[in-house]
Amino acid sequence: MTLTGVRLQQAARRAAEALPGTSSGRPFTEKLNVHKVAGKVFLIVTDDPDERIITVKADPEQGRRLRDSHPSTTAGRYLDKTHWVSVGAGPGLTTALVENLVTDSHDLALGSAPRRSAGPPRWLR
Repeated sequence: MTLTGVRLQQAARRAAEALPGTSSGRPFTEKLNVHKVAGKVFLIVTDDPDERIITVKADPEQGRRLRDSHPSTTAGRYLDKTHWVSVGAGPGLTTALVENLVTDSHDLALGSAPRRSAGPPRWLR
């Protein structure tokens, strides 16, 4: 089932809050809920009713594949376009995919993402 924008954001927030060592706040504007680990941003949830998206850190190749396979995904809205992707509601978007994207982003922010030469990233599985 495809997620709505609200459910997309709820799934992302739940996934972020379940990860160790995370915090959240609104350091930039009231419409951007920023999640951090070790002082590094790994998730931005846009609380604008007209733009229900999340933005996560992604390996450049994984980000390209995600954009190719999910039309509701674009280059990062607020951050570096190479290492971040913004995800909105759209076909094929599932809770599991959102949870995996948030977890992978958390791992990248910590600098401890394992090399996955043996298989695809979690969001492709």
